[in-house]
This record gives sequence, structure tokens and C-alpha cells, in this order.
Amino acid sequence: MARYIGPTEKIERRFGVSLSLKGERRLAGKSALEKRPFAPGQHGQKKGKSSEYGLQLNEKQKAKFMYGLSERQFANLFNLAHRMGGNTGFNIIALLERRLDNVVYRMGFATTRASARQIVTHGHVLVDGKSVNIPSYKLKAGQTVAIVEGTKNNPQIKRALELTKQTGIAEWVSVDKDTMSGVFTRIPERTEINIPVEERLIVELYSK
Repeated sequence: MARYIGPTEKIERRFGVSLSLKGERRLAGKSALEKRPFAPGQHGQKKGKSSEYGLQLNEKQKAKFMYGLSERQFANLFNLAHRMGGNTGFNIIALLERRLDNVVYRMGFATTRASARQIVTHGHVLVDGKSVNIPSYKLKAGQTVAIVEGTKNNPQIKRALELTKQTGIAEWVSVDKDTMSGVFTRIPERTEINIPVEERLIVELYSK
């Protein structure tokens, strides 16, 4: 299955949690989830009990939509996380957080991961001074991420930086907003990553 490109706020309403799929509307408290905190459709307000498989699938789908991965990409990510040894659930989240598009988002250069992915694929990002246009590129601690010189006047990026003054940036990155550059300082601890995903259920789903 290809990456989802449909109405994003319907996805958030289906799961009943914010997946940070909208930028300014979410930051301004005007998302559809805030106004209609129930699933879309005529039966959206009726809640049924999910099966164990349903709960596991929901957690995988939430992570997949939040980070913008296709089904195949997510399956490959799980296999890599499993081969790494240690806690597979944490490995999944750590690998997702190390993606270049996610780090661009975490640094405040974009209000959503989808916008960050577009910035990367269009060649507007440098990693350690070299152009990288692969959103899934895995950063290592200490690597520098910067917006290319010709893109620093991009109004979308400037607006994102203004909005993130209020919300702040992730603790595992350092950012110089004047030079539009930052450093991925370290892999975060799980307790620092505030996302509505129970990765334990994802591991159970793929381990069947």
C-alpha cells in the first residue's frame, strides 16, 4: 500500500488523538479533532470494543500515519529494529526519530512531518554540509542539519520557526534559528518522546 495522501484530520478523528498531521490549525487549537472529538461518519460517536488484534493494528497505523511511512517501509523498519537487538519497541521509535524528515520537523523548520519531507525531497537541506534529499536518511548523534542558503527566505520555513517559538523544540536537538541550522545531539530517551503510540503492541502485531 502506498503512503496515505487523503484527508489527514479524518485520520486523527478516527483514532481520537492528535498525530501532528496538521500544522498551524493544530498549534492554534483549531483542528477538526478539537471541534469534533469522535470518529468521522454517521456511526462515529458509537464506540465498540476493539479486539486484541484491532488494538495492535491501531498502534501500528498511528505510528505509520504520524511518521508518514508506507506499509512496506514500516515492515522493513520493524525488521531492522528487531535485528538491532535489545528492546525492539524502543528501537522502532528511535529509528523513526532519527529520520531526516522527522529531525527537520523536530528542529522547527516545518510545522508537520509532511512539510518537512517536502523540504528534504526538494533538496533544501544539508547534512554535515552535503545535500541530502532522502527523507528516511538516518542521522547519527552529532550530525548537523541546515537549510540551504537559497531557501532561508522561504516564508513557509520562517513561519514554522515563528510558531515553534511558542511550542519549543525537542530536547535532543539544538537549533540556531538565525543561521537555520541545528545539531542532532543524541538519540532521545523513550520518556522524552511524547507520542500517542504503544510500541509494545506493534511488536506483538509483527511477532505473530
